[in-house]
Amino acid sequence: MKFFLFLALSLTWLFANDMVHKFAPSSDCKACHTQIYNEFAGSMHANATPQKDPIHASVWNKHPQNLKQERYECGKCHTPTADNLNDMKTKGKKALPLADNPTHQAGISCAYCHRIQSIELHEKTNTNIITKDEKNYFGTLKDHIQSPYHEITTDGNSHMQNGNVCIGCHSHKMNKHKLNVCSTNIDNEMDGANCVSCHMPKVDGSVSTLNERKQHTFHGFAGSHFHSDMLTKYVGISLLRQIDNFIVNIDNSTSHALLLHPLRVAVLKVSVTRDDKITKLKNETFVRVIGHNGKPAMPWAATTTLKDTMIKANEKRSVKYNFKITKGDKIDVVLGWFLVNPKAVKKLGLENEKVATEFKEFKKESFTF
Repeated sequence: MKFFLFLALSLTWLFANDMVHKFAPSSDCKACHTQIYNEFAGSMHANATPQKDPIHASVWNKHPQNLKQERYECGKCHTPTADNLNDMKTKGKKALPLADNPTHQAGISCAYCHRIQSIELHEKTNTNIITKDEKNYFGTLKDHIQSPYHEITTDGNSHMQNGNVCIGCHSHKMNKHKLNVCSTNIDNEMDGANCVSCHMPKVDGSVSTLNERKQHTFHGFAGSHFHSDMLTKYVGISLLRQIDNFIVNIDNSTSHALLLHPLRVAVLKVSVTRDDKITKLKNETFVRVIGHNGKPAMPWAATTTLKDTMIKANEKRSVKYNFKITKGDKIDVVLGWFLVNPKAVKKLGLENEKVATEFKEFKKESFTF
C-alpha cells in the first residue's frame, strides 16, 4: 500500500513539474549582462505585474475575477513565470498574483523570453511554447562564446531570429465577445515586420562581461511608456502651407497603429508664434474607444468599437487648420499621448498617478515661414 501511495505521489510530482516551468530569476543575469539587466529592470517587461504597474492594477482592480477573488487570467502574459500559472489560466481555480511571491513579481523575465521555443497561433490569443530545458536559452548572436552558466542556441528558432518572438503576447487579445481588444495584426498573420529591430535597436555597450562587443540589443523595450524617442524616426511630421490654411501631415510608417491599447489617446498640438504672440490652435486627438450599448466599457465587457480615429499602420494622416500663415510665422507641432484617456482617469482612480495623467511628448517639429 505504501508503495502505491509513493508511486501516486511521485507521478503527481512529475506531472506538476511537467506542467509548471521553473525559471532562473533575472537577477542571476546581472553579473554577466550588467547593462542589459539594468535596461530590463526599468522596463515594462520587468514591471508588468499589478503591484508594479498602477495602470494595469487599476484595470485589474475592477476585473470580475479579482472582485470575486478568483484567478488572474492576465497572468499568461503579465506573470508568465508564476509558480501557479496553470491555476491562473484554469477556470474554477483560485490563483491571484501575490506581492510576496518572487515568481509572481518577476514580470516577463529574461529566462522566460529566452526560453520561448515556438509560438502557437490561436484566434483568441497566441501561446508561447517554452523549452523544458532550464539551461538552454535561445539567442541571435552567431559568434557567441560558450557560457559557463547556460547553453545558447542560435539555430532552429525562427521566432528569435526574425524578431517575431514578441507575438506570443503582443499579437492580439480577443475577449469572450469576439472583440479584438488590443492588436498589432488584426488578421493574426505575421507581415514580415520585425518587432525587435524597432523596439530593441542596437545600442552601445557590450553584450556581457565575458564577451566584449561594441553593441548589444537594447533590452529597455522602447514603447509608449519608456524610450519612445527611439521610435521617432518611424513617424514623420510635415507641413503644407496653402493660401488660407495649412495642413499637418503625420506619416506612420510602422506596420501597426500608432498606439495599440484602447486606453491610450494620441494628441496633436499645434501653435503659431507671430510677433512674439503665441496662438494655440485646437488639439486634434486620435483614439480607439471600445464599449457596449453605446457607452465605453472595460475590455472584458466591450462588444464593439465605438470610435476609431487612431492613426493606422502605414497611414499618412492629414489634419487641416483654418489659419492663414504669413511671413515670419513659426509653427510648432507636437505629437504625443496620454497613457490613459483623460476621460477614464477618474473612473479608474488614477487622478494621483503621474504616469496616467501626464502628457508624454513623442515628437516635435518647428516650421518657420
